[in-house]
Amino acid sequence: MTQQLHDIKALTFDVFGTCVDFRGSIVKECRALGKAKGLRVNWGKFTDAWRAGYKPAMDRVRSGDLPWTRIDVLHRMILDEILQKFRITDALTEAEKVHLNLVWHRLKPWPDTVKGLKRLKKRHILATLSNGNTALLVNMAKFGGLPWDCVFSSETFHHYKPDPETYLGAAELLDLKPEQVMMVAAHKHDLRSAAKYGLKTAFVRRPHEHGRNTGTDLADDPAFTVNANDFKDLATQLGC
Repeated sequence: MTQQLHDIKALTFDVFGTCVDFRGSIVKECRALGKAKGLRVNWGKFTDAWRAGYKPAMDRVRSGDLPWTRIDVLHRMILDEILQKFRITDALTEAEKVHLNLVWHRLKPWPDTVKGLKRLKKRHILATLSNGNTALLVNMAKFGGLPWDCVFSSETFHHYKPDPETYLGAAELLDLKPEQVMMVAAHKHDLRSAAKYGLKTAFVRRPHEHGRNTGTDLADDPAFTVNANDFKDLATQLGC
């Protein structure tokens, strides 16, 4: 293990897609709901549409078009739009819509996630650094058994990634230099932003994040500190 890897004290994790299978989890729960309600919907496309609204909604906050708004609220705004698009608004009660919106709190970890995190935790501080809000991330951790030492969210900083306040704020709250923190993500744009502010970076491949055969860029990138196949591989490379 190189000196720069040895000097890393904390790992901060993107969560949606990197730690948990958001698409598979939501599709499965939506299919169960659809069966119970007698709805004929392409739930894969429904889930993709919900996720597609994520970045535009955050951009509205970032631009000032919306005041600070946590992800649970943005998710509900997007959900209301796609329920209309898929013509199923009237099929669900308000209580069912509230429960469906909280599916993001009930996402299933990837098979390697929990074991990999427990190995990594032996040598490093583990923290989320997610655009999800605090309650969402805490509930997800309880649901999936994710062993975080602390939870940093967009709500912590009132900024969404890739704003510098998120990456630098996490390092500051941990009383660490940016170069002592490694951002772990399945999304290269997230890692490039973290690197720009001095954090080390670990790319973890998640080939089925958006379903199968999606053409996602899974190639190693020498710009990142580490490229790994999963969390167990990451733990091995970090000497855990």
